[in-house]
Amino acid sequence: MKKLIEQILKFGVVGFICFGIDFVISTATFHVLNGAIGSAGATLTGGLMGFIISAVINYILSMKFVFTRKEDMHRGKEFVIFMVLSVIGLGINEVILLLFSVVRSMSAFLTGICSDTMWFAISKVFATAVVMVYNFVSRKIFLEKKD
Repeated sequence: MKKLIEQILKFGVVGFICFGIDFVISTATFHVLNGAIGSAGATLTGGLMGFIISAVINYILSMKFVFTRKEDMHRGKEFVIFMVLSVIGLGINEVILLLFSVVRSMSAFLTGICSDTMWFAISKVFATAVVMVYNFVSRKIFLEKKD
């Protein structure tokens, strides 16, 4: 149990670092491109760039510090599996955000008590928690050496 708790803490540290990288790259890309391609294009491009770069760094850090590699798995295959799992996590995140948005738009009560920003923050915290659990469990199942 102690090893699992230590692994979860390392996973959290790596996730925090990669969130910071994602945030900085997404924001910087948005600000650089906003005038040239508009807000929507800059948002999408920034989000994509931040996700890709932070996912690659997350892979490197996770496989070095969090998970025990399978010796018989080729690193290219390992990377592809990691990225596919990450894209699935991104999809889960987007679906949760969309569902929260739909629920709020259908409820006069929620619309009345929560601003757009507050509701988005609530939905993002929930989505992040769900995706963190998914990422940890899926990577542990598909990428980690079984003891």
